[in-house]
Order: sequence, then C-alpha cells, then structure tokens
Amino acid sequence: CGSQGTYDAHGGQAGLHHMLLDDLSRALAAFDAAMNALGVSSQVTTFTLSDFNRTFRVNANAGTDHAWGGHQIVMGGAVKGGTFYGTFPTLAIGGPDDAGDEGQWIPTTALDQVGATLARWFGVPASELAAVFPNLPAFATSDLGFMA
Repeated sequence: CGSQGTYDAHGGQAGLHHMLLDDLSRALAAFDAAMNALGVSSQVTTFTLSDFNRTFRVNANAGTDHAWGGHQIVMGGAVKGGTFYGTFPTLAIGGPDDAGDEGQWIPTTALDQVGATLARWFGVPASELAAVFPNLPAFATSDLGFMA
C-alpha cells in the first residue's frame, strides 16, 4: 500500500499536478510491469481512492478548491478495463453536472459501490457488504462489474 500526497493544491497547481501525475503514471506502469513479470497480475489489483475532487474553475491563487465527484483508477489482470464505469460529466461550468458554478461535478457512482466491487473480488460475501459499506443499500447496484 502506498500513498502520494500534496494533491490539495489551492495555489500554483499547474506545475505541481503535472509533476504528481507524471510520477503516479510512472509508478503505476512500473508496478504493473513488475506484476506481469512475476506472473501475478491476475492476483493483484491496484486502485486509487479519494473522497473528493478539485473544482474545474481555477481560483485566484492559480489553484483549485475542494469539489465533489472525481475519477478513480483501477488496474490489474482481473480488471475488466478499457472503459469508464459511471457517467462522465459534462465539463461545463454551471452545466447539467455542476453542483454550482465552480465545476463541482455531481458523482454518478459512489465510492461505496467501487469499494463493494473490490471487496467482492477480495472475497467478502455479498451478504456482508452492507456491514462493511453501510450506505450501500442506498444505491441501485453494489457490484459495478469491473472485476473478472
């Protein structure tokens, strides 16, 4: 398990985010290559997780503020990849998917659903998912179908 901080960029975000995303991309590619070389990629799933996103609108300090819906990455040999799960937002300030006028996208998929899908792959019985994710019954589906 690893983490990479400093994404909370309320100022000077352009250069910082470029560097962070480049580092993340290289680390994920190296990890994936290592899992493939070891022949265990179907047994390892890597994912990103955050409970918030950044606004689309840049603030006065050339950064962005806390927002709502975001994107996550799930990768590994058991992942049914190559597609988006959920609905990609209309990227328009004040548009149909903006919770206000800052580019705070309204999520269409809950972290509970992503977590429950991963938990099922890890072996958590369907009957136990609501105990692990108490908000899960509020959503139409508990398994998003991205794991083989």
